[in-house]
Amino acid sequence: MKIAIVHDWLTGMRGGEKCLEVFCRLYPEADLFTLLHIPGTVSPAIEGMRIKTSFLQTLPGVGQNYRYYLPVMPLAIGQFDLSPYQLVLSSSHCVAKGVTAGKDSLHICYCYTPMRYIWDQYDAYFGPAGSGALAAAAMRVLRPRLKAWDIRSSRGVDHFVAISRHVQKRIQACYRRDAAVVYPPVDTKFYSPTGETPENFFLMVSAFAPYKRLDLAVEAFKKLGYPLKIIGSGQQLQRLQGAAAPNIEFLGWRSDEEIRSHYARCRAFIFPGEEDFGITPLEAQGMGRPVIAFSRGGALETIIPEKHSWKPGWDIPEDKTEHPTGVFFHEQTPEALVSAVRFFESIENRFDPGQIRTHACRFDVEMFSHRIQAYIENKISLRC
Repeated sequence: MKIAIVHDWLTGMRGGEKCLEVFCRLYPEADLFTLLHIPGTVSPAIEGMRIKTSFLQTLPGVGQNYRYYLPVMPLAIGQFDLSPYQLVLSSSHCVAKGVTAGKDSLHICYCYTPMRYIWDQYDAYFGPAGSGALAAAAMRVLRPRLKAWDIRSSRGVDHFVAISRHVQKRIQACYRRDAAVVYPPVDTKFYSPTGETPENFFLMVSAFAPYKRLDLAVEAFKKLGYPLKIIGSGQQLQRLQGAAAPNIEFLGWRSDEEIRSHYARCRAFIFPGEEDFGITPLEAQGMGRPVIAFSRGGALETIIPEKHSWKPGWDIPEDKTEHPTGVFFHEQTPEALVSAVRFFESIENRFDPGQIRTHACRFDVEMFSHRIQAYIENKISLRC
């Protein structure tokens, strides 16, 4: 079977690329199509594939500013000729699922989210705090056209697989399509306790995208005065540094080994955004560390909250009452996060590192690999 894997862009190893890495190991004979590839920015398993890029690869400044080319991305992805391929596996959070497969091809989309820039995260990216006036004005014109393309191109997908029930609902709302759910992989073999002793600091590991809400964490920890270490980088770095106090340290991106060491030594991991899934909280839990998270999105599926931080009026499932792995806060405000951190302090000794790690291992890479391969092979057998 001739196989094509399609991924939006290859510019770094984030959550989507960790899923892509598994796809490349499952199907090393596949051709990998992507809008843009910056060599050396992804893992050897991905770099070793036969990578085919779009015309965006040759445009000026695209490596640093590829998101500004969003209006032409549908055109770029549509110019790939995938008619020779029997299986097309798209790995999509933006336009990859809009690739044109052959009429006899089986197209399965592993969907991280419908295009967040034009749907649920539009205000975060193009509102007053998210972009300049020119970009915001342009998107007011382009957004309806991009939405129409996104919906139309979804009809070319035979089967959707969502990364969470949260995204499954969004696929239904945006595309009116059903989706299976297969949770993304977490490398719990690598992210396992190192024997290092926890220290007196809290931790974030994040790209500095608007919806990640690092601004909320900066404001909360400025009020608390507690040490907060932030690993990551992005367009909001200078703004966040300008708003921070001396107790907040920006470390830039670090090696996987350094990130693991910080997970091992933090008191708790801070997760203030509404994520589609969220791999970093599970990496922290793999290290046995608790998480303080906003109670929306994928966090509801990956964190077992201490029962007193469950939202009043919610029906607490039985499996959410024992062996908690974190604490929730329910409003995206600095005050709510401050309260959650102080509540965490009062119950810190209730968290069992061993039980926290056991929970994270349910999302291990091998589990993901087995589940996604079984799903794909089932759909191939039904087609045959």
